[in-house]
Amino acid sequence: MTSANSAVTWDVFAAAAPGLAKTAKERFESAETHVLATLRKDGGPRVSGTEVSFRAPDITIGSMPGARKARDLQRSPAFAIHANPADPDDIRAGGADIKISGTAVEVADPDEVERYRDPGTPPGPFHLFRLLLSEVVATGVEGDRLVVRLWRPGGEVREFRRS
Repeated sequence: MTSANSAVTWDVFAAAAPGLAKTAKERFESAETHVLATLRKDGGPRVSGTEVSFRAPDITIGSMPGARKARDLQRSPAFAIHANPADPDDIRAGGADIKISGTAVEVADPDEVERYRDPGTPPGPFHLFRLLLSEVVATGVEGDRLVVRLWRPGGEVREFRRS
């Protein structure tokens, strides 16, 4: 059993909330770049573009060596990612706007980093972070209602409807 305060791999989330995981993965795979939020050294927010990859059991992000987002995550591993926002017409037609948050864990083993390298990616160093999830949120519109679906480890998907 997972405690409500722990962060989990993508596969654990997908097993606990398969419908929401399918929706979230589709949204992430529908665009190449997404918006990553990290914490600056002074504690303020920073947003950066990022790509995500799904490789069982993980969802991961990479970064150029020494990039500010990588340094932010090394210092304070809290993150949030907003999947490339859906077209408003897609949201009105039942699509979802997706946000995930949790803890980024840097992969330090060079051999493991190489196994995650996308085919055709130029050689050279890069930062690789596994994303452990503490929250997944899907926001959409159904009829005249805003529908928010929220999942956290150890719980069920909760749904909130607003007029």
